[in-house]
Amino acid sequence: MKNLIDTIKNIWRIEELRKRILITLGLLLVYRIGSFIGLPGVNSAALANATAGGGGGLVDLLSIFTGGAFTRASIFALGVMPYISASIIMQLAGIAVPAVQKMQREESGRRKINQWTRYLTILICVFQAPGYIYTYVDESARQVANPQFWMFTSIVILTCSTLFVMWLGERITERGLGNGISLIIMIGILARLPESFIQEFIGRTTGGGGLVVILIEVVLWLLIIAGNILLVQGTRRIPVQFAKRVQGNKQFGGVRNYIPLKVNAAGVMPIIFAQAIVTIPLILAQTMGWDSLATFNDITSWWYNITLFLMVVLFTYFYPAITVNPNQLADDMKRNGGFIPGVKPGKHTAGHIDDLLSRITLPGAIFLGLVAILPAFAVMAGVKQGFAQFFGGTSLLIMVGVLLDTLQQIESHLLMRHYDGLMKTGRIKGRTNAAYGMATG
Repeated sequence: MKNLIDTIKNIWRIEELRKRILITLGLLLVYRIGSFIGLPGVNSAALANATAGGGGGLVDLLSIFTGGAFTRASIFALGVMPYISASIIMQLAGIAVPAVQKMQREESGRRKINQWTRYLTILICVFQAPGYIYTYVDESARQVANPQFWMFTSIVILTCSTLFVMWLGERITERGLGNGISLIIMIGILARLPESFIQEFIGRTTGGGGLVVILIEVVLWLLIIAGNILLVQGTRRIPVQFAKRVQGNKQFGGVRNYIPLKVNAAGVMPIIFAQAIVTIPLILAQTMGWDSLATFNDITSWWYNITLFLMVVLFTYFYPAITVNPNQLADDMKRNGGFIPGVKPGKHTAGHIDDLLSRITLPGAIFLGLVAILPAFAVMAGVKQGFAQFFGGTSLLIMVGVLLDTLQQIESHLLMRHYDGLMKTGRIKGRTNAAYGMATG
């Protein structure tokens, strides 16, 4: 405890770090206040009554990402989801379009891609905002005299609010601590944790098993979090030896480095893609009247969980296959005079890297698939659905990844000023990509 207090004092003693933490907390507070400001002309109480029991599936997922702003019809109802969608599209374009891929290697090109991402965010908002209003904001909750003008102003407000949230995230990244967009998503997820835990606690203490069951649930939850930390930080280091060169009386090279291959190189992207796909049958069931597909709205159904598990495993293999290029890694090593001990340069090196990547991806894919369906098993075990969402899935992976990334930055500030880090042994590895597994401008 004394070491923890000393570390907190050291964090507060560094002026730059203190300012960054205060700026981050201040901007996150602005976001949370905005998430409770409702759209003009929408009666929150009437909306809650009209949508009671109508959640599930995609609605619950979006509500988690926005900290409840989606279900409250807040001005921040769309959150950063349009920006995330635009980032995914631009990232996939960088893989499929050679011109965009070339731009990603240059600083000026990356700035231009960030600008295109912002324009694409506006375009997505223009389409998503009316869809959200028509499908979720019930007419009984609208108290407006001119529906057409109200619809136009609501679309403008939702679009501008999303751009403002995006601006908050960029300011946090630039002047605060951590990745701003990831922190905004994480704070929305964490905002639901106290209420969900209180509901679970009340449910258990009033006849659902008592404090012993609550204690068991908390212990299991902590163990799952520890497993997710191992998944996020797990790497397989490939040793790379660089050849020696002698110029005059000086020797260059001859050092050994490592190529870190992550067990979960895809981050949270496979779960996001998989959950987007398993909601397609639900949409077809609602629009086409195919009641046989309505089982995908129940997260405890076998068809939902088997499909989700297989999709997560498939995307976990697919994503590294298009983002990690063993041939390029082998060529870069060969040009710089590097080689893997015991492996011939060129095609043999590329094949060796590809084999290692496939072998470490298999256990990572299976574990990620289990993490994706853990909330369903928690619900089957009697945990309320609100608290069960924190036992796995996208929510838990984002929280673990973002917290590790933020703690890594704090530790870097401490070590640069010759203070002890957050841990006596080892270092917090964090993640090199954003919390939701995508590039954020």
